[in-house]
Amino acid sequence: MHSIRDHLPVSIIIANYNYARFLSRAIDSALDQDYAKVEVIVVDDASTDGSAEVIASYGGRIKACLREENGGHAAAFNTGFAASRGASVLFLDADDYLYPAAVSELLAQWSDDTAQMQFRLHLVDEDLRVKDIFPPLEVPFDSGDVTPQLARRARYQTTVTSGLAFARSALDVIMPVPEAEFRQGADGYLVTLAPLYGKVTSLEACLGAYRMHGSNHSVFAEKLGQRARWRVEHDFHRLHALNEQAADVGLSVSPKANLRDPVHLEERLASLCVDGGRHPVAADSRLGLAAHGAVASMQMNVSLRRRAMLAAWFVSVGLLPRRMAQAVLSWKLVASSRPAFLTRISRTIRHAMG
Repeated sequence: MHSIRDHLPVSIIIANYNYARFLSRAIDSALDQDYAKVEVIVVDDASTDGSAEVIASYGGRIKACLREENGGHAAAFNTGFAASRGASVLFLDADDYLYPAAVSELLAQWSDDTAQMQFRLHLVDEDLRVKDIFPPLEVPFDSGDVTPQLARRARYQTTVTSGLAFARSALDVIMPVPEAEFRQGADGYLVTLAPLYGKVTSLEACLGAYRMHGSNHSVFAEKLGQRARWRVEHDFHRLHALNEQAADVGLSVSPKANLRDPVHLEERLASLCVDGGRHPVAADSRLGLAAHGAVASMQMNVSLRRRAMLAAWFVSVGLLPRRMAQAVLSWKLVASSRPAFLTRISRTIRHAMG
């Protein structure tokens, strides 16, 4: 292992839009790292709340980038990266926060061929109470050379923005993030392309907290169809970006990659089943997607029991009457919609499959 401790500073880029109520916690967590060479860059994406005042209160302790027009996730990432100089770069969502040893623990495991590091996060509520771990411990990260997974199904097991760190050498090749296509979910672009330029290193430790609240873009509890359709389209954008970049490194991506990805197929099935009139793929059928999902489930890097349960879920959604299928979809994809008895059963099954 070779650390980058003697090289350029580490950059923590905090992307903020109307999260004034959370922002101080995120900034403080970046400033309180026990590693000395950290620069903290805060990008405000034209917030209309009190974010500018929060940022101004830190003075010269941070580098502030105040965008005049709202451009979304990708635009904030691009602005922050352009202002950064670290050899290692972390993007932190403004409603999340890091633990004090996060950077030093990452650098202790960093090697010269690392393109991306990923770590687990505590899942916390608005009062910072730990509710779970994300991703769950029973879901193993993919590590090392993940290009075979990308070539086959355009996805591997990774995490969200605040659980990621990237080598600047990889970001220099793939940035800027396309702003129209990745107005939301810019981390999806980064994790799809960065591993083309080095290895993925995974840490099992929780090095920060992922805060769940009603304003998260990823929480559409009352709009399951809208969420599913956005995620399907986001996957298409990721696949397009992967195809373009893969050609530069001699990687051939399967034209059926999305149909081999259980995560994509879950959302695609939800989009079709819940809001078929606006589903983006006219040729799709419930039974066809369910069949692809069942096959893809059995090839996942999880326990056999977990694979079998997911395959059975796909089959049930494909075969049940539409209203029953919609309920089964909702129960899996939106935990808050589950009846209490199903929540208890889910926990029992999860522990049994861990």
